[in-house]
Amino acid sequence: MFFTKNRQLVRWIIIITSFAIISLILWNTYTFFQKFKDEERAKMEIWSNAQKIFSSDENNPNFNFLVKILNSNSTTPILVVNVDGTISNFNNIDFNGKDSTKYVTQNKDKLIRQFESENIPIEISYIDSETQERILASKLYYGNAPLLNKLKYYPLALLLIIFLFAFVVYFFYRSSKIAAQNKLWSGMAKETAHQIGTPLSSLIGWAEILKTENVNPEYILEIEKDIDRLQTITERFSKIGSLPTLKKTDIVKETQDTYDYLKTRSSKLINFNLKLPEQPIYVNLNPQLYSWTIENLVKNAIDAMKGKGDLTIVITQLENSVKINIIDTGKGLTKSQFKSVFEPGYTTKKRGWGLGLSLARRIVEDFHGGKIKVAQSQIDKGTIMQIALKTV
Repeated sequence: MFFTKNRQLVRWIIIITSFAIISLILWNTYTFFQKFKDEERAKMEIWSNAQKIFSSDENNPNFNFLVKILNSNSTTPILVVNVDGTISNFNNIDFNGKDSTKYVTQNKDKLIRQFESENIPIEISYIDSETQERILASKLYYGNAPLLNKLKYYPLALLLIIFLFAFVVYFFYRSSKIAAQNKLWSGMAKETAHQIGTPLSSLIGWAEILKTENVNPEYILEIEKDIDRLQTITERFSKIGSLPTLKKTDIVKETQDTYDYLKTRSSKLINFNLKLPEQPIYVNLNPQLYSWTIENLVKNAIDAMKGKGDLTIVITQLENSVKINIIDTGKGLTKSQFKSVFEPGYTTKKRGWGLGLSLARRIVEDFHGGKIKVAQSQIDKGTIMQIALKTV
């Protein structure tokens, strides 16, 4: 019950907690990296002191111990350069399969720049016995050990793993949400078709009874038109609730039929225009759902024009597809609304459920494998809605 009532609060708690945990992990990693780096620095300072003593006094009684210190470094790449630019020592440098001495000599400047970018070089100097002045003998340049480099990129790898995990969770959540919405769509559509079916059957029966009575035939004809219309609506809802059957259909004729129906039932203040190719264009189509889509787009266009303006339907055949443009002279849309108008519940009208364009997208993209979009729109100038379907 608590999670249901405070869903938004729970989400923020989870987000903030996750962020805190990630920040703590990254901070600990950074701290460990710096500690490891400091220990590496201390080890290199010991090595440089051993090198200084070894170079200045070969008869030192601790000779074997100094050699042991110098040979103890088996991981950190080092390069010792004398003040005159000559190389006095190097170790643990990747030679790419080439001769080590030749490679280091040719790439000395490159190695120095690389090591300086990773660590501050250590100066190796000695005290002149006569002048008692400190004289610089050489510099120790050293890079990061392989383990340190791996640790350096660990936070990036961790962030990548977290990002991938978050993406998987989001994808799963979105898929589940879409599946639930589709299930709800299907259930509502089937239930609507079922609910309409019962009174519709009764109306058909009453129409047949009226034919036997002395009733004006024109009245019966109008009733039958409305019954046919209800049957079409019922069939649409039954198809939207399940996977519809597509068949090879002339989209030019279907558009013409829908246009004729809408024109006779729309305001006389709407100037309808239809621009169709003379030859048929065949696509895999469900006529009832396609007609429903065109009706929704046309009704939206009429609402956008407030019942007065120019409305044009244009069909253009391309090499492997056909495009149907519904053009109005209404109030238009902003760029930010181009995608949001297709979201369920989105509407710019004071009254309305905001389902028309959402249904249209479901019919065109999910059932027919096509595309529907706002091709063009300008505020107070009009909108072009476009449907694209593959031809057969």
